[in-house]
Amino acid sequence: MEEIILELEERMEKAVEQLDHSLNKVRTGRANPNLLEGIEIEYYGAMTPINQVASISVSEGRTLVIKPYDANCLKDIEKAINKSELGLPPQNDGIVVRVSVPQLTEETRRGYCKDVSKMAEEAKVAVRNIRRDGNDVVKKDKTISEDSQKDLLDQIQKLTEKYTGKIDEVAKQKEKEIMTI
Repeated sequence: MEEIILELEERMEKAVEQLDHSLNKVRTGRANPNLLEGIEIEYYGAMTPINQVASISVSEGRTLVIKPYDANCLKDIEKAINKSELGLPPQNDGIVVRVSVPQLTEETRRGYCKDVSKMAEEAKVAVRNIRRDGNDVVKKDKTISEDSQKDLLDQIQKLTEKYTGKIDEVAKQKEKEIMTI
């Protein structure tokens, strides 16, 4: 019985982690190295994440500074950022690539908040699907007594409520971060 609960809890935790990971890519008006996560360049014939070929730091709160370990890949980094969906133009000065993160408008902030809400709802759906899978396993297992089955279903429901609450909290925190000027 405990195995079922532990497995479900682990899966629900992964759903929250995935939401957190997705939210890191949402712009907040401040420069954040996580904005470049997922952008890859071709480096010696292999697609490599930018953070593995360069150090990424924040300068003056609104500028990302990308300093490659190998100066030969400056143009590749610039090209990859241009191709990405960031919509932020990189500036190559021959030593580093700078990416300025402009101040967000009120309308843009509200749009990002809607995106955060959609991501949170998708995470909640994932958690509810995990609950459904757990409930199905419990209901199909004929070796579990009726009382134990009811207790397990209650535990699964409490677990679901706990993780949907976590998702709400994570989303609320990100929305607050986005709306902060």
